[in-house]
Amino acid sequence: MSTTADLPVTGATQHPGPAAGSRTSAGRRPRGRGERSRRASVLIHAVLLFASFIAAFPVLWIAWVSFGPDKTDFLHPAAIAGKFSFENYTKVLGDTNFLQWFVNSMIVALGTCVLGVFIAASAGYAVSRMRFPGHRQLMWTFLVTQMFPVAILIVPLYNILAGLDLLDTYWALILVYCTTAVPYCAWLLKGYFDTIPQEIDEAGRVDGLTPFGTFYRLILPLARPGLAVAAFYTFLTAWGEVAYASVLMLGDDKYTLAVGLTTFISEHDNQWDLMAATSVLIALPASGFFYIVQRHLVTGLT
Repeated sequence: MSTTADLPVTGATQHPGPAAGSRTSAGRRPRGRGERSRRASVLIHAVLLFASFIAAFPVLWIAWVSFGPDKTDFLHPAAIAGKFSFENYTKVLGDTNFLQWFVNSMIVALGTCVLGVFIAASAGYAVSRMRFPGHRQLMWTFLVTQMFPVAILIVPLYNILAGLDLLDTYWALILVYCTTAVPYCAWLLKGYFDTIPQEIDEAGRVDGLTPFGTFYRLILPLARPGLAVAAFYTFLTAWGEVAYASVLMLGDDKYTLAVGLTTFISEHDNQWDLMAATSVLIALPASGFFYIVQRHLVTGLT
């Protein structure tokens, strides 16, 4: 009685060696689809590191110069290491109205952020969901308002605000900054609302919600990434603006940080050391705001 052990071993039953093509002639595994070579990865990372250095260098330079106690240290940055000091920050915080400027900027920036995002979200949702006469023209009108430079708008806006008795008030800057931020944010949020299914609105109406209730309770929570991008844009628009703030704010006690920074420049003297320290202090709140909303930014921008 024969068994499988008695069967002759043929070439078909033998286990072959490594499959042909599994290794290249040099003994390396072939690259799969979409897989980069080692040389390509090194080149890409080198380019990214170089681009990152170019982007970060001005910020690091200003931060380094801010630790030099003399206003000419920016001409000799290597000498700062031997006299590293926080004297500039002490002067800015103790001898200037920096804290008042900071409060003014925070009020204006947060006010612009809240009011601007609310108006932009309402306009974007209305154009996205409702069909009313002129809804297309409304969005194009928003774009047209962005065509005029500050030099043309600043005089008529000054006259309008003077007629309303709003000069040298926070509301003057908040309203002016909203005219800059709302058009872009309305377009941004309109596109984001278009990606949210309209069945959600219909479900809200079936449950008895008003159009505003549907917008506030259902749509806004889903649009959180887009709202984060709009909030970040409006905040930065108000935080670093100089032209309107220097004209509409008349007293030193109403200056924003960006306008206060210009007080270190005079006809005969430029205090670069104090300007560098103030610039770093101005950048910190903006960086903190970015850190708060950054987890929504990539989703909102894409």
